[in-house]
Amino acid sequence: MLTARQPVAKGASEMAWLLFGKSCSLMRCPVTGTFIDMAGGPISYALLAALATALLVAAATDLRRREIDNWLNLAIALAAPLYWLAAGLDWAAIAFQLVLALFTFVAACALYAMRQMGGGDVKLLSALALWFVPGSFVQLIVIMGLIGGAASVAMAVGNMTCAPRETVRNALATLAASAWVLGACAVTFTAATGQPLVALDTLGKVTAPLPGVLLAIVGLLALALFATGLSHIFRRQRGAIPIPYGVAISAAGLWVLFQGMISSPIVTAL
Repeated sequence: MLTARQPVAKGASEMAWLLFGKSCSLMRCPVTGTFIDMAGGPISYALLAALATALLVAAATDLRRREIDNWLNLAIALAAPLYWLAAGLDWAAIAFQLVLALFTFVAACALYAMRQMGGGDVKLLSALALWFVPGSFVQLIVIMGLIGGAASVAMAVGNMTCAPRETVRNALATLAASAWVLGACAVTFTAATGQPLVALDTLGKVTAPLPGVLLAIVGLLALALFATGLSHIFRRQRGAIPIPYGVAISAAGLWVLFQGMISSPIVTAL
């Protein structure tokens, strides 16, 4: 934590590294005065805490009433320039963040037009694009898609109509949904941590004694059962399901945010 007697360059570089992965050219020379509080002091960390709090509120409101308030999305977007100032971004980096947010908004609007995403989700995702560089934002998108996909399938199982004499198909549907959710969790873990859930060496040792033909037959059979179960789920839907994608966006944003905070030089030095 910086004090009034410390140069701002160190604190600003640390904060820039936190979300942007590098120090910024504007902070190579010491700056004194009240700007210290913005660059490396409590205000900078308060901005990150405020973002995390806003994401928790967005997730809660999306779960409760399937809406994300406009004022909350606007607050997230308007707070981003304050963080740019704290991180010491130059004009080129700021322009890049604006382009990323614009591209995200256009792509999300296309999904909204196809009724795959709500209006609040579009605004929240676009606002978050102002906070994260492309590498971190892509990770956020991947984790969001995995969480949202798993939630969609799980909710679809609960939205099925139960027809008589379909006990076996209903069981296959439940197994397929469970496999989908577990698989999404495994991929999310790998995407978030960079570590595979099962090491390739371990997997090779397990499958090595088995004939390749047997593995192929088992794999094709499992794939056929999985496809049959998913098909049954979607054929037996009572109606459209309002998927809380705001929860997925918020969870992904929180994960990427805290991952950056934990791996930052400030925390690792403790």
